[in-house]
Amino acid sequence: METEPLTPRRRGRPRGSIKDTKPAPVKSLDRAIDVLERVGAGGTSLSQLAADLDESPATLYRVLLTLEARQLVEFEEDGQIWHVGPGAFRLGSTFLRRTNLVDRARPILRRLMETTGETANLGVERDGRVLFLNQVETHAHIRAFFPPGTVSAMHASGIGKALLAAFDAARRDRILDAYPLERFTPRSLTERAALLEDLERCAARGYAVDDQERNEGMRCLAAAVHDAQGEAVAGVSVSGPVARLADTDLPRLTEAVRDAARQLTTAIGGVAPKG
Repeated sequence: METEPLTPRRRGRPRGSIKDTKPAPVKSLDRAIDVLERVGAGGTSLSQLAADLDESPATLYRVLLTLEARQLVEFEEDGQIWHVGPGAFRLGSTFLRRTNLVDRARPILRRLMETTGETANLGVERDGRVLFLNQVETHAHIRAFFPPGTVSAMHASGIGKALLAAFDAARRDRILDAYPLERFTPRSLTERAALLEDLERCAARGYAVDDQERNEGMRCLAAAVHDAQGEAVAGVSVSGPVARLADTDLPRLTEAVRDAARQLTTAIGGVAPKG
């Protein structure tokens, strides 16, 4: 007696899921992902979230509390704003590892730290902020510390300014329109015209300087990393106290940072823009 061959069950599917039929989505999970994506697009209040997703605030509040328990979102008491949390970074970092950016950067950051004697950092732009992905710390007692998952304002960060200087005008303006130019120190650039002038200088010389604009007494030198299309996708930097990143040492230190950015651009198959 002839029998028809058994249809093999696809790996990653439950038993009985043989036909190519698309199951109905889990509504509660679908809603939670909508919430996470909306919060990930930029901080938002509960009322704004409810308006954007056309859902009741009570329902979305329960979703937010569930996500908060997993550290996927976090709540800012002062502004009553929900933001992406460190748990989302941990999940997203698995994707970044797949893209090889973090893995390829590690030996380059280590060499940069050894060459300069200062803490070396890797960061990207996420939701209009700098998200630090990796760091190799200096052995010196006084040092900058940006653990993976730390976020910082673009306008008061070496990496942030290096990226803003490399972005096209439309992308740069969207970021600057979304966030106020907060004053962190007397040196923070809080006037847009002054910031844009500084970004022009950054673009012309190929590196950015955070000269005590985020933390008094600390400097950061940064350069952008580019992908295969020549677009800025990350930044590398060294950061440390002004006493060690002195004016007389800037030519040597900035060249080391620019060289590290070029190395990482090449390592990920990128192409630095001409000019």
